[in-house]
Amino acid sequence: MTIAPTEQAQRQSSAGPLPDQPPSQGTPLLRHFALAALADRLYETLADRPDLPEHQFLLDQLAVVQAAPGGHGDWVERLATALRRPASADLHLLHLAQTLQLTVFELLTVALTAAVEDEAMVGRTLAHLQTPLGGSRPTLGLLATAFSSLLDATTHPIHLLMTGAAVQSGLLEVLNASAPWTERSLRVPPHLCLAIHGHDGLYPGATIGVALEGLPPLPPSLRREAAQHARGLAAGRQLLVIRTNALAEGKAAAAWIGEELGRRPVFLSEERPVGLSPWLILRELLPVFLLELAPGQRYTLPPLPFYPGPVLALCGPDGTVDGETMPTLRWSLSVPPPAERRQLWQMALDNPDEALVDELARHYRHGSARIAELGHLARLQAIRRGAEQPERCDVLHAARSGEGGGLDALAQLLPDSIPDEALVTPPTLQQELERLLLRCRARDGLVEGLGLSAVARYRPGVCALFVGPSGTGKTLAAGWLATRLGLPLYRVDLAAVTSKYIGETEKNLAQLLARAEQAEVILLFDEADSLFGKRTDVQQANDRFANAQTNYLLQRMEAYDGIAILTSNSRTRFDPAFTRRLDAIIEFAVPGPQERRALWLAHLGEHHRLPPQDLNRLAAAADLTGGHIRNVVLAAAVLAQQTSRPIEYRDILEGLKAEYRKLNKQMPVVLKP
Repeated sequence: MTIAPTEQAQRQSSAGPLPDQPPSQGTPLLRHFALAALADRLYETLADRPDLPEHQFLLDQLAVVQAAPGGHGDWVERLATALRRPASADLHLLHLAQTLQLTVFELLTVALTAAVEDEAMVGRTLAHLQTPLGGSRPTLGLLATAFSSLLDATTHPIHLLMTGAAVQSGLLEVLNASAPWTERSLRVPPHLCLAIHGHDGLYPGATIGVALEGLPPLPPSLRREAAQHARGLAAGRQLLVIRTNALAEGKAAAAWIGEELGRRPVFLSEERPVGLSPWLILRELLPVFLLELAPGQRYTLPPLPFYPGPVLALCGPDGTVDGETMPTLRWSLSVPPPAERRQLWQMALDNPDEALVDELARHYRHGSARIAELGHLARLQAIRRGAEQPERCDVLHAARSGEGGGLDALAQLLPDSIPDEALVTPPTLQQELERLLLRCRARDGLVEGLGLSAVARYRPGVCALFVGPSGTGKTLAAGWLATRLGLPLYRVDLAAVTSKYIGETEKNLAQLLARAEQAEVILLFDEADSLFGKRTDVQQANDRFANAQTNYLLQRMEAYDGIAILTSNSRTRFDPAFTRRLDAIIEFAVPGPQERRALWLAHLGEHHRLPPQDLNRLAAAADLTGGHIRNVVLAAAVLAQQTSRPIEYRDILEGLKAEYRKLNKQMPVVLKP
């Protein structure tokens, strides 16, 4: 077939802009033209054996093209007419061809390769033509033969395909890598075949976002910020990094941006799917990469060649994300103000008591995802109680007994409530704990109305250090604080957090703090000096890494948005730079006689027969802390229960003997009867 040079240049150029005319119902599909090209090239062979089903199938495709309305000339000229007014079923593929700037040669190759996947006769025919070397998918050699009419003599068809946008973008996969080029076959990935026909399809590691109704509601302030970012992203190809501790909330923010841009978000792991760019273009998707970055980790987002739209990345507060070929913007999702939290609680609890909503909005700095989760759990708890509406006790039960946002792997929930009567402390210590309680309650709007120096770099997090000998009530005081605040208390498992491998401790602590911020819990670091100890002079490599770990911990705790309680036997073990960052240091001294008497009564309760003189003797002579007194009372209770009687002084003496033996000390003689 002879073609003039000007026509050759036109036929091997890109598919061009989308047609202005409406699609035609009578226009053959692009796959028909691809098969007609094969029939035209092999016409004499096919005509000699029309009885073969594969030959007849190709001849039928040629007849369909030749009978198309408004056409004239050979199949190449009729194709040019069809591209001006294509069939409706080809519009998705033509839109993709326009964006990728595919040549007509590539366009027909994609159409034929995709047809193999959903029309059995196409694959059977190609297998017949390529016997014995090829299979049911088209080989590069067959395609070069079939569509050579579209190219001039100086263009190598296989080179054109291998270096063209269809292969480079992943729209076409080249198989049989060890075979010669002419024997290598092509495949359109399954999710792209479905996308060409207007369907989403599935791909491992990729999830197309659900409707906004399936995500936690965003407060108005975050929706306004999402709209602003969407306007900026619409102006060009950019990367927006969204930082949040709550994945569901980050997905909701991405969905709002997608709503503004007219795109659905698709959530992707770090591994990029094959043919991602064509899939995004075909389904008008907004790529959102879900990243888990360790402290200090730098992640460069892989380029998305041929994709012209914006890209989002969701990650926590640690690490750095950059776009290799895109300008990078950043957005950190903040905790909504009390007025917006009130609206979120109303929606989450389904029109609860107004006073309850006010209290929850004022005292709890939850984000929208956590409020939605707690509201759901509180409504379920109310149903179990047989109540019509959730009450405060249901919300507290949900917060204290529900899933702590993945904290269980790194910390232990301490679910016991500690009433005021259980905390026996001197008046000065009680005052300090009350002030710490007020500090925790006021942390949200503490700097309102203050000067710029106070507002600058303010963080609503609270970090306090409880210092004192073992058994003086530090952990009990933390439980009392959590009970008064209505927040769950998690004791950090230092064995799970710390690691001998460089960088792992920082990574574990980063995950712990991020999850604790999202769940709004109180973290208790027992024996915290093992984590936040003093930095040392660098004498060997391990010292340098240990100091780097301490530096990270100090910086991260300063930026921590929640409440953390640290306990230790001595404040001198902490780095001086860390004590400056503490909001309170509370000393827990060994109790005096009056406190010890109150501790004995608080532990014994009403079920005992100790006269006042024995209680006074215990308080004066048994120089024990609250933890030791607890052990003595429990040991005495064991003896008393054996004979079903109240605790007596003789039982207490047996418990005292055992406790003093543990302490490797002599029991005071005055305590003996």
